[in-house]
Amino acid sequence: MNQSELLAPENYNIVDEIEKYAENPEKLALIYEHAFDAPEKVTYATLIQRANQVGHVLQQSGLKKGDRVLVMLPRAIETYEVYIAALKLGLTIVPSSEMLRTKDLQYRISHGQVSAVITMPDYIPEFEKVKEYPDLIKLLVTGEHTSWTSIETEKSKYATSLEKYPTSRNDLAILSYTSGTTGNPKAVMHTHGWGFAHMQLAPKQWLNIKEDDLVWATAAPGWQKWVWSPFLSIMGSGATAFVYNGKFKASRYLELLQDFKINALCCTPTEYRMMAKLQNLDDYKLTHLHSAVSAGEPLNRDVVAKFEHHFNLTVRDGYGQTESTLLIGFLEGTPQRPGSMGKAIPGTGVTIIDDEGRELGAHEEGNIAVPLDLPALFKGYLNDEDRTEEARVAGYHVTGDLAQKDEDGYFWFEGRKDDIIISSGYTIGPFEVEDALTHHEAVKECAVVASPHAERGNIVKAFVILQDGYDGDEALIHEMQQFVKQSVAPYKYPRAIEFVDTLPKTNSGKIRRIELRNEEKRKYKK
Repeated sequence: MNQSELLAPENYNIVDEIEKYAENPEKLALIYEHAFDAPEKVTYATLIQRANQVGHVLQQSGLKKGDRVLVMLPRAIETYEVYIAALKLGLTIVPSSEMLRTKDLQYRISHGQVSAVITMPDYIPEFEKVKEYPDLIKLLVTGEHTSWTSIETEKSKYATSLEKYPTSRNDLAILSYTSGTTGNPKAVMHTHGWGFAHMQLAPKQWLNIKEDDLVWATAAPGWQKWVWSPFLSIMGSGATAFVYNGKFKASRYLELLQDFKINALCCTPTEYRMMAKLQNLDDYKLTHLHSAVSAGEPLNRDVVAKFEHHFNLTVRDGYGQTESTLLIGFLEGTPQRPGSMGKAIPGTGVTIIDDEGRELGAHEEGNIAVPLDLPALFKGYLNDEDRTEEARVAGYHVTGDLAQKDEDGYFWFEGRKDDIIISSGYTIGPFEVEDALTHHEAVKECAVVASPHAERGNIVKAFVILQDGYDGDEALIHEMQQFVKQSVAPYKYPRAIEFVDTLPKTNSGKIRRIELRNEEKRKYKK
C-alpha cells in the first residue's frame, strides 16, 4: 500500500464510509447489550435516520461547521448517533470520558474553545461547576434538566433526512486530548482525511474485519481508541458492532463472546490477562472468533500461548498512538515471534531513528518514528506549537517510545523513553522485567520502574499484585528475583520488590508507571 491509497478525496466526510451501508434496510449496525433487558438491535438505516434527527437538533441549537462539541457519553447507541450527526455537519468532536471531573472539563472547554457539550443527566454536576462559559450550548441525549436541551425530546420534531455539510479532507473532525508526562493534556488534531487513511490500515489489515462480522471492540467512548475501533473501524467496514455497557468480569466477557458468537475481538492486554487467568477456559467455546487483537501496551507471551492452547486462536498485538493509527503489529499470516511488537504496517513508513533523525540498523535501539507526510498522522497539537515541534525530527514524528528492529523487520519494544531505567550504566526497559515476572505463578499483575539509589543512580523496582493464596514475604521476594534472573540478563532483575493491592492506571486501563516513579523519587528525597 502506498501513500496515494491512503489519501482521501479532496471533498470528503468520514460519515461517507458509514452512510453507504444504510442503503440496505436490513443491514445490522449495532447490538447493544446492557445486562438488563433483551439486547437492542439497530440497523444502519435506522441509525442514520436517528443521527439525522440529532443533527437537526444540533443545527437548531445554533451549531455550525467548525464549532467544537465536547461529547461525554458512555457506551450507548446514542453515542454513535451523536458522532455521526456532528461529523455530518462538519462539527469537531472533543471525545471526553464520563470519568472526567470539572477541572478536566474546564481545561478542555477553555483550551479547545468548545461551543457545546453533549452528555447525560448523571454527569451534569461536573459541568455545573465549569466557570465563565454562560454561552455554552448544553445538550442531553436522554432525560431533561433545567437550562439543558433534551435531544431525546426535540429530535422527534424533525425529519429523518439531513443534508451533509460540505467538508474537505483537511477539515478538523476529532480533537482528542491525551496526557503527556508533563504539563496539561495535549489536544491532538485529526482531520476527516485522517479517518479515511485509518480505515485503509487498521480494520482491513490488522483487525481483519469482514463485512457482516459481529465485532466487539471494548474501548470506551472518550478515548481515541473508541474512535479507532468501535466507531470507525467497525462502522466503516459494514460490520455489526457489539456494544456492552457493563463492568469488566473475565467470565462474563467469555460468556458474551461465546453466546453472541462474536467474530472479531479487540480489547486491552489487561482484559486478555484477566481472562487468561481463569482456570476453566475449556468450558468456553469461541469457535466463531476468527480474529483477536490487543492494543494499548505490549501483550505478555503467556497470554498468547493460553489463547492458542484453549481456543486455537492467536491474539495479535498492535501498536499505535492517539496521534496516529495502527503503526506496528501482527497481521494475519505474519509469523509470530514471541515478545515482538510485530512488523510495520504496510503504507505507514514507520521506522527506528536516533535523536538526530538518522535511521538505525538492525538491533540498534532508538525512537519509533513516523514520516510526517503519512495521511494517517495527526496535524499537530492545538495551540501548542512548541510541543508539536518537540516531537518532530528530520521529517519524522517521534512517538516517545523506544524499540529496536531485527534483520527480519520485527520491532522489539523497549519502553517509553521516560520509562527507561538507567542503573549502574545499564539501560533497562521495564517491560522485559514485567514480562518475566508475570510468568511467576504468584504474580497477578506488576509494574516496574526506576527507584533512586545512592550508589547505582537507580535500581529496578517491581510493584507486584499477588494471586490469592500467596503471602508477600522476604522468601517470596528472593524467589521472584531468582526467577527473573533465569529469563533476563542478571543486571535487569528487580533489586526491590514491593507487594501492593492496586496499581495506578489510566481510565483506559494502562498502568501509569509515572505515578510509581514519582512516588519513589519523593520517598528518596525525604
